Amino acid sequence: MRRSIDGVLWSDPEDEPPEELRETQAMLRRASFVLALAMILVMFVLGVL
Repeated sequence: MRRSIDGVLWSDPEDEPPEELRETQAMLRRASFVLALAMILVMFVLGVL
């Protein structure tokens, strides 16, 4: 008999998000980084003017 917790076998692999979700998360991280840099640049330009 295999050991289980709530019907999940101990040998089950870790839950990893699908490839499409990982790519989307990476794209959102890059977009947020670019947006943050753009905001800093705009604040600097507005401060200089």
